Amino acid sequence: MLLPLMLLIIANCFMTLAWYGHLKFLPQDAPMWQAILLSWMIALFEYSLMIPATKLLAQQGWVVGEMKITQEVVTLLVFVPFMIFLFKQPFKLDYLWAALCLCGCVYFVFRGQ
Repeated sequence: MLLPLMLLIIANCFMTLAWYGHLKFLPQDAPMWQAILLSWMIALFEYSLMIPATKLLAQQGWVVGEMKITQEVVTLLVFVPFMIFLFKQPFKLDYLWAALCLCGCVYFVFRGQ
């Protein structure tokens, strides 16, 4: 189970960079096609990690809902540090409340096991 979760974390780092990296690394006046091309080049690598991760989880008996909720938890765990350290955004207590809500989601999705 460790390998697919590590793949999810690494994939999510790349996806966060694909979605928001152009805001940091391209000039504001860069054409939209450059942002799209940069994002798709990064996302291609993300897909090459995400697809094996979900396939491995499915082979271990995880259902799609469990995989999606886990992905959302990973997204929050990856996005908040990216936002704080790369984009210099302040930490807000609301991120903690959002994380607690996701813990509730995890509980409800996995409680039947």
